[in-house]
Amino acid sequence: MSSQDPDKQNNQPAETGKPAEETPASDGQKAGHVARADNGSVPEAKAKASPAHEPAPAVAPQPARVTEEAKKPVEMPSDPAGASNSSAPDSPDNEPAAESESGTADPQDQAVVVVPADPLRPVRIWLWLLAAMVFAMVVVGGATRLTEAGLSITEWKPLTGVIPPLSDAVWNKTFNKYKQIPQFKEMFSTMTLAQYKVIYFWEWGHRLLGRLIGLVFVLPFLWFVYTRRIGWNLGWKLVLVLALGAIQGAIGWWMVKSGLAGRTEVAAERLAVHLLLASVTFVALIWLAMGLRGREPDEARWDVRGEATGLIAVILIQIGLGALVAGARAGLTYNTWPLMDGHLVPSIGKLTSMKPFWLNFLENPTMLQFQHRMFAYLVVLMVLAHAYKTWQNRVGGRIAGRAWALSLLVLLQAALGVFTLLHVLPAGKMPIYLALAHQAVAFLLLGMAVVHRAAMARPGSTGANRPAAAAGHKVQADTGDTAIAT
Repeated sequence: MSSQDPDKQNNQPAETGKPAEETPASDGQKAGHVARADNGSVPEAKAKASPAHEPAPAVAPQPARVTEEAKKPVEMPSDPAGASNSSAPDSPDNEPAAESESGTADPQDQAVVVVPADPLRPVRIWLWLLAAMVFAMVVVGGATRLTEAGLSITEWKPLTGVIPPLSDAVWNKTFNKYKQIPQFKEMFSTMTLAQYKVIYFWEWGHRLLGRLIGLVFVLPFLWFVYTRRIGWNLGWKLVLVLALGAIQGAIGWWMVKSGLAGRTEVAAERLAVHLLLASVTFVALIWLAMGLRGREPDEARWDVRGEATGLIAVILIQIGLGALVAGARAGLTYNTWPLMDGHLVPSIGKLTSMKPFWLNFLENPTMLQFQHRMFAYLVVLMVLAHAYKTWQNRVGGRIAGRAWALSLLVLLQAALGVFTLLHVLPAGKMPIYLALAHQAVAFLLLGMAVVHRAAMARPGSTGANRPAAAAGHKVQADTGDTAIAT
């Protein structure tokens, strides 16, 4: 009798004159499993004829499933005589084999959905790295100011300034240039070359870090654009951030130049502009990085989102006011708390002693310290009120958690400000470790406020991109950028 296929029910007779050769079944077929071919398709199992040429019993169709045995490729025995199988080449018995060779599997067997890797993860890491470098730049800049090193390099050489003096002759030439400015003549006339090298390297390191940030920004940015990980909607925003960095370098020299003639320190208002521009760059980098995160934002009402945005604004203002205090050395006066010269509010005569009136808000030490104190109280109250509201109204566990983290940071920052004020050294110097901690925590507070706000979204605006990401389609991030998942 001829071999029959119980699944297809074909009753074509076998060729006469030559007995049908048996094809040994694999271990998986003997066990009744479905065997998978090398190309991954699942051919139908066939029941072969017994040696006595008796028809094999019908086998009930089994659902397509893959076992450990079935994962092994089926090894077909070679035909030493060069003869074909018992079925004709055009017979229906060979159709599953042809399907296996073509690599096309049944649609039911393609149930696995391949989720592509996150293509924006390298971009996010890069943005967070840049934000961390800006943070380090601010801390190093604070140390440069506190060590009176900001005016040690009296020239601005964006390219050749990377190389410090390498010989005694060049060192003496550079030191002689510093001796010509009022800061050396009035404050450090006994400074030696060895002492000058210390402050020189503070300012040189500050400038070198700025150049390094530029390289870390530009080179990966070009690569991400070339590999199409950054689209137009994100690209133009990053170009603006790069422009901020370039302007920051020019503002830095504009600030330094103000202290090279007619005064012993840089202008307080220029220092404030320099620090605020760094703050805005820091905010922009964190905001863009948060917009590319994989986690869905937390839904929040308009009032909660508005409060979080307001916190970023008031923290930025307070950082600018602190820069005015530092630039005018206003922190060296009124080293008591909570009173100033025995009063909660100093006399109007002291607050408005300069003419014209607006100059008091930029250079009057009494006014500068008073407004910095009062605005600090406002920031603390706003942060605590926001945290209490998120907890009382149960707006969301993660939102409330971030709000309370902001509260801890703002209380720490306020305490550092008070301790720095109360621990001014007898020689009229700020304790560097406290002053640097005060400046660093200010930026941590700012960064946390940005993370807090950027993690929020309007109710009903989340979850739209998840199905597209699971299907391997283009995913639109919160920044509006379209990333190609590859």
